[in-house]
Amino acid sequence: MGTTLLTSCGLQWRYHHQQIVPDNHLLSHSPENFPSRAKITAESRKSGFLDGENEKSAGFLKRRSVLVSGVSLVSTSVLGSAGEGLAVVKQGLLAGRIPGLSEPDDQGWRTYRRPDDKSGGHGVGWSPIIPYLFSVPQGWEEVPVSIADLGGTEIDLRFGSSKEGRLFVIVAPVLRFADYLGENATIEQIGPPEKVINAFGPEVIGENVEGKVLSMNVEEHSGRRYYQYELEPPHALITATAAGNRLYLFNVTGNGLQWKRHYQDLKRIADSFRVV
Repeated sequence: MGTTLLTSCGLQWRYHHQQIVPDNHLLSHSPENFPSRAKITAESRKSGFLDGENEKSAGFLKRRSVLVSGVSLVSTSVLGSAGEGLAVVKQGLLAGRIPGLSEPDDQGWRTYRRPDDKSGGHGVGWSPIIPYLFSVPQGWEEVPVSIADLGGTEIDLRFGSSKEGRLFVIVAPVLRFADYLGENATIEQIGPPEKVINAFGPEVIGENVEGKVLSMNVEEHSGRRYYQYELEPPHALITATAAGNRLYLFNVTGNGLQWKRHYQDLKRIADSFRVV
């Protein structure tokens, strides 16, 4: 409502400004170049302009008053007090949704890299989260993470496509699993592939994983080991690794139709996950 008020008043101000200012502009020039004020006044009376000039001027002043009041009203309703405004800005920074997508490549795929200065999920006494990256096709976008998520504050990121599926990243402290892993844990220290999926699979799919694991693979990239799993049902591709003092769980999923139509893309997304 505040925006409508400002726009309306702004249009009215420009309208009356165009009517009133030309007379002042004419007076600022020499009489050799322009008609006299008396002539302008006489012609204006004939046209009916000056008959309502006072009324319009008064209306303009009233509307200007309304404009000032509207600005004050909008400022108060949107920003609140100065302290509240600062609180809003500060909260926005804490939320930390900073774009990290690259431009599309020749195939239309974009790479997301967690920005170094993205906030959120660190916790008191924790080091910054080591960045991770993955690739998605066109149409996939970041989805806001809610504090009401079942994964709680450990869900660091969500992405989704209404046509193809969705993904999320869980970043959890390794101290949840052992107190002797140090500050540079590896996935092997946490356990073998079977132990990791049995322990953490339920956090990803929301139910026991017994009988649902179709395949398990181990990949190594740049000296870091990744456990890769395919589960069904529900359809899920999970990649697990560790870095610093955190465990990373990358989950790509979709409904039955999405899985059937876009499995190759979903598999490519899951295989692209790296901690850098």
